Amino acid sequence: MADDETILALEHEMSVLIRRLRRRIALRARMVHPDLAPVAYSMLMALHDGGPQRASALVELFAVDKGAISRQVSTLLELGLIERTPDPDDRRAAILALTPHGLERMEAVTLDRRAEFREKLGDWTHDDLRGFVDVMARYNASLETG
Repeated sequence: MADDETILALEHEMSVLIRRLRRRIALRARMVHPDLAPVAYSMLMALHDGGPQRASALVELFAVDKGAISRQVSTLLELGLIERTPDPDDRRAAILALTPHGLERMEAVTLDRRAEFREKLGDWTHDDLRGFVDVMARYNASLETG
C-alpha cells in the first residue's frame, strides 16, 4: 500500500503530465489546422486510431453530451477533415471517417509526435521504456475497472 507522501508525489507528477499533454494536444491541433480546437483534434485521433465510427461512439468515448460532439463534427466537416456517410446497418445513423485530407494531416502529426517521443526518450534504455509502457498500461487498465 502506498504511503501519503508517495500518493502526493504521484498526484503532482500526474498534474504536471496532464498540463503538458494539454499543451501538446493544442499544438498538434494547430498543426492540423490553425482554427482546430484541441477537443476536435482528440476526435480526429479517435477516428484515426479507431477507424470510422458513429458520433454516439465518440459521445461515449469522450463522456460528453451529443451537442458538444455535434459542434465539433460540424467544424471537422467544414474543414474537410472528416466525412459523414450513412451507416449501412442503420440508415438513420451516420458513420464519421477521416477524409483523405484529414488522414494526410493526421499522418503528418503522427510522424511529428513519434519523432518527438524518440527525441525526448532517446537516452532511455529499451527496458526502461518497456517498463514505463507496462506501468502506464496497468494504470490505464485500473482506471477502466474502477
